[in-house]
Amino acid sequence: MNTSNSLAMIDVDVSDTQDHLRVDRRSIIDLVRRTLALEGVRSASISLVLVDDATIHRLNRLHLQHDWPTDVITFPLSTSDDEELSGEVVVSAETAACVAAEPMAELALYIVHGLLHLRGYDDQDPESIVAMRRREGEVLSALQQVGHFSIADGRGGEPCRR
Repeated sequence: MNTSNSLAMIDVDVSDTQDHLRVDRRSIIDLVRRTLALEGVRSASISLVLVDDATIHRLNRLHLQHDWPTDVITFPLSTSDDEELSGEVVVSAETAACVAAEPMAELALYIVHGLLHLRGYDDQDPESIVAMRRREGEVLSALQQVGHFSIADGRGGEPCRR
C-alpha cells in the first residue's frame, strides 16, 4: 500500500478558535491522516475544531445534555456502510493545556480518541473502555516512533483558569 497516496485521500480541515496552545496545522493534519491510515481508512473528510472550555461546554450541553466542559466531542457524519469516513472532532485545547504536564501529547491523545470514536470505538462500559485505551496507546506509540508528536510550538498566551 502506498502510504502517501492513501494519506492524500484523507481530507482534513482544521479550525483553531482557541488561544491556549499554539498548534502547527500541518502537523495536526498529518496526525489525523496517519491515525486514520493506521485504522485502515482510505477515504475520509474530517473537520477538526480546536476550541476553549467555554465553547466545548456549550456544545456538550446542547448536543449531549451534559452541563460541563469535556476534552473531546465527535459528530459522525457517515455510517459504517459509507465508503468515506466523514465527521467532525471538537477538541478542547484549553483542557489539554490545563490538565497535562505535556499539553501537546494530551492534545494528540484527544484527537486520536475522537478519531477512534468516528471509527466506532466507544467508552461507555468497562470492556469498551479497555479496548479504546489499548488502541489509543497503539496508535500513539506508532506515531511517536515515527516522530509525529511535534504538533505545536508551545503554549498560547492565556493562562489556565483552573
